[in-house]
Amino acid sequence: MIKNVNHIGIAVNSIETALPFYTETLGLTFEAVEHVASQRVRVAFISAGNCKLELLEPTSPDSPVAKFIEKRGEGIHHIALGVDNIEERIQQMIEKGIPMIDNQSRAGAGGANIAFVHPKASKGVLVEFCEKAATQHDS
Repeated sequence: MIKNVNHIGIAVNSIETALPFYTETLGLTFEAVEHVASQRVRVAFISAGNCKLELLEPTSPDSPVAKFIEKRGEGIHHIALGVDNIEERIQQMIEKGIPMIDNQSRAGAGGANIAFVHPKASKGVLVEFCEKAATQHDS
């Protein structure tokens, strides 16, 4: 079952350059920055009420986020849907013939287990399943 929109990932060239728009202009609350080495990305967590925004800054030119920015420019990268049992959700998608980028979950930012649905299944939108334990990033 889908619980919520957990977060929206936004690809940016620089967290430091992008962050003031969200904090100063929009008045949202910055929470923390985390380096996710496996994804070659830095992530800034921003509280936006019942949903988080994650600014995704590539740390390597060959990271998926760097390639996204090169191809499409900065902007919305993915929508993450919160789930209770990510492995079960992945299996349901596979059984329905939905193409997955990840056939099993992997570690993501904020202590989450994540898996991505291939964007060709959702008309070009990169959808992430996100199973999180309660952390400081989950209000």
